[in-house]
Amino acid sequence: MSTSWLITNVLAAMLLPPFNGLLLIALGQLLWNYMPRFSKVCTSLGLLLVVVLSLPAVGYALVRTLEVAPASATDLKRAQAIVVLGGGRYRDAPEYGGDTVKEETLVRLRYAAKLHRDTNLPILVTGGKPDGGDISEAEAMSRVLIDEFTVPVRWSEDASNNTRENAIRSAFILKRDGIQRVALVTHSWHMRRAMESFAAQGLTVIPAPTRFYREPLTLIDFLPSTYVESRYAIHEWIGILWYLVR
Repeated sequence: MSTSWLITNVLAAMLLPPFNGLLLIALGQLLWNYMPRFSKVCTSLGLLLVVVLSLPAVGYALVRTLEVAPASATDLKRAQAIVVLGGGRYRDAPEYGGDTVKEETLVRLRYAAKLHRDTNLPILVTGGKPDGGDISEAEAMSRVLIDEFTVPVRWSEDASNNTRENAIRSAFILKRDGIQRVALVTHSWHMRRAMESFAAQGLTVIPAPTRFYREPLTLIDFLPSTYVESRYAIHEWIGILWYLVR
């Protein structure tokens, strides 16, 4: 397991819901006898975060602030390769007899397979195993593309631990084969940071995002649920700000 990956994700978890709200509530309670006004503000803000960020409608709205529109079919034809970023592994899957791809990764692979059939462009998959495991994310992705989508994989980058490393290591492989323009496949909410990372390596990036949040809202979306979309959005905004600071 990568120590830097572990530290980064622990720190990030403290800033994501519901932990961020719970931390404010805990801080408010600790200061209750010493700074009553400030403690009330912390507690109230913490409760607000815990409740509001649990509403799917709020999560969808936050995610949409990050979405990047897909490139046109004409732009995609300018690409020389398709790069697919990993979105996590399903570890020790008993029904598959070991590690395989997570749902988020499968969504990206499905769209990459469609793009390959539309353009016949070669595919690079990228993702290591920062949290341990038997096989890298890239290897799991390759198996799914080849065995389940019957789509070939030309390159596999299996040593990266995060988006920035995905870009650095993938660019090295691609440039070695004369590839400068890539169609980048990842979730729509992840595309902005991913594009910046790959462009920083001197590649021309043509966005090929997938999974947009366009479903009509229902009453259920205004009731507390999980924090999935809110966590995606806040995590990405933190990542973007961190890249700017660096």
